[in-house]
Amino acid sequence: MDTPHHIPTRTKHLSWLLETHPVIQAPNPDFGVGDRRSSWTWLDQDPMSLSDLDDELAVEAERIQRYGGNDPEDPPPRRFSIDSRNPEAAEAPNRRMSTRRMSTRRMSTMTKATRRMSVMSRATVLLDPEELNWDGPDDPTNPQNWTDRRKWGITFVIVLMTVCGTFASSAPTVATRFIIADFGISREVGDLITSMFLLGYVLGPFFWGPGSELVGRRPVFLFTMSVYTILHLGLALAKNIQTMLVIRFFGGFFGVAPLVNAGGLIADIWNVEKRGTAVSLFALGVFVGPVSGPLVSGYILQSGLEWQWVFWVMMIFSGFCSAVTIIFLPETYAPVILLKKVKALRKADPHGNKHLFAAHEKQDWSIGGVLSRTLFRPFKMLVGESILLFVTIYLSVVYGVLYALFQAFPIIFLKRGFTIGQNGLVFLSVGIGSASGTALNIFISRHYPKLIKAWRGFPPPEERLLGAMVGCTTFVIGIFWLGWSGQYASVPWYVPALSGVVLGFSVCIIFISFLSYLVETYLMYSASAFAANTIVRSLFAAAFPLFTVQFFTNLGVNWAATILGGVGLLLLLPVPFLFYKYGARIRANSKFAPCLDLKIAKVMAEEAAAAEKTTTIADLSDHPGTGKEKDMV
Repeated sequence: MDTPHHIPTRTKHLSWLLETHPVIQAPNPDFGVGDRRSSWTWLDQDPMSLSDLDDELAVEAERIQRYGGNDPEDPPPRRFSIDSRNPEAAEAPNRRMSTRRMSTRRMSTMTKATRRMSVMSRATVLLDPEELNWDGPDDPTNPQNWTDRRKWGITFVIVLMTVCGTFASSAPTVATRFIIADFGISREVGDLITSMFLLGYVLGPFFWGPGSELVGRRPVFLFTMSVYTILHLGLALAKNIQTMLVIRFFGGFFGVAPLVNAGGLIADIWNVEKRGTAVSLFALGVFVGPVSGPLVSGYILQSGLEWQWVFWVMMIFSGFCSAVTIIFLPETYAPVILLKKVKALRKADPHGNKHLFAAHEKQDWSIGGVLSRTLFRPFKMLVGESILLFVTIYLSVVYGVLYALFQAFPIIFLKRGFTIGQNGLVFLSVGIGSASGTALNIFISRHYPKLIKAWRGFPPPEERLLGAMVGCTTFVIGIFWLGWSGQYASVPWYVPALSGVVLGFSVCIIFISFLSYLVETYLMYSASAFAANTIVRSLFAAAFPLFTVQFFTNLGVNWAATILGGVGLLLLLPVPFLFYKYGARIRANSKFAPCLDLKIAKVMAEEAAAAEKTTTIADLSDHPGTGKEKDMV
């Protein structure tokens, strides 16, 4: 007899977790109302067939595609419900009921029926006859069905906007000493030019995430890029540091919109098989911007132009990006597309289509509802979700260390006689490393489509951490390399410069791996996870430039890098490996992580065990007389 389905290799690891994790156990007869359940018990207590599993996965996939990480509903509490076990219990909510009174067969039957009704009720909501949906799976207005050529064009636009937004974060750093001289300010105040921009990154996600959810991606991008362009005019004409700092804050506030919404836009148009490459290119854009900023501004200043020209060039660049956005970026958010479609139909036939509606109209758009999804949910997840908390702290430290090392580059190379422009060229090594990290991640991800197929569309998120395991190791090496080769002028310049390749490679592949991990872990709630991550990460990046110059100057590049390398060795190096081994256990106790891979592993393992048992019984029936048939049955 054939086995039902090939069980993926990683199921062996998950099966071991199912057997050894203390939460997994037979249903407790005295388990009653109010007893807390982790997602392990929620997923694994009740038997489920593959057909039931596929029904639930189809509904979850629909919600993920529909909302692109912005699911308007929080997950329900993962607890036993008396109502699902015994309808009569609804009349006596305070009565504790023992499941000893039910036979195992009756409980199993009722559980399966309840699950089927739950899945059907959720599907019914999605398929309401008055709700407008796509005209079949091949509807050309569905962004998922657009041609690859069009999708790659849209991806290029969002990457370009990302480069533009991050370019401004570092471009003024080379001009800081000229601004200090012109305005007569201290070095610490001058460093605020970078920090204020990054503080704007902290506040922006609270507005542009829900803004794109309410009115769509395109209006948010058009508005923010237009204002972002105009703000650079104010920077070029600023007559005092106070004006400049205020404008820089709002520049970060508007400039962060591509970073906040890029993940959602990519999810709007790409399916899970091809999404990894698009995310890798977006991550590359996140690093190309800060790397190219000092390079461009360095040669502007070396040419003899005033420091104001750094901001004039930034305005020209952002104006070009705004024009590209206006011409080439369509609306990609499915709920808003369907809303526009239903409004057009109601306008064309007010009487016949008056009951027609789009799901977007039924969401809670009150101030409380919007704040709950956009302000409270990210912080609620950050506090209550161990994975999100640890990943956010990890990436924030990596991001802060990277900005600290950027401050070390001028100290290292200007004392070697490099001009401002030549010092900017050194940052190219970080860009080359980032491109290498992106290429490696794309290479590693080649096996992912097979994993997706084997895992029914939801493979274990930990498979995304393979690149981070490489990157965390090379990151520590790069820090020590830069510090000790950069300290001594007798060491050829290209030795510390090459460390930039290692650092760029490491940080890029770490970010790609962990951001993909967050997406795969939280699925329909990934936008809130991204918002929390961006906010905390930006706070770290804003704080580090305020003390890193003094840090490297007072301790020396070698010992300052040794401290940073020690932090990396003790805290950063083990994390990807620990997540890869124990991530499933941590996710099991999550409220927001669907853990669909754990459910798939459990059901497929049960199907395989049942098939093996049936095969054994059949073999014994063909060879009677062994005395084991009765025991097996």
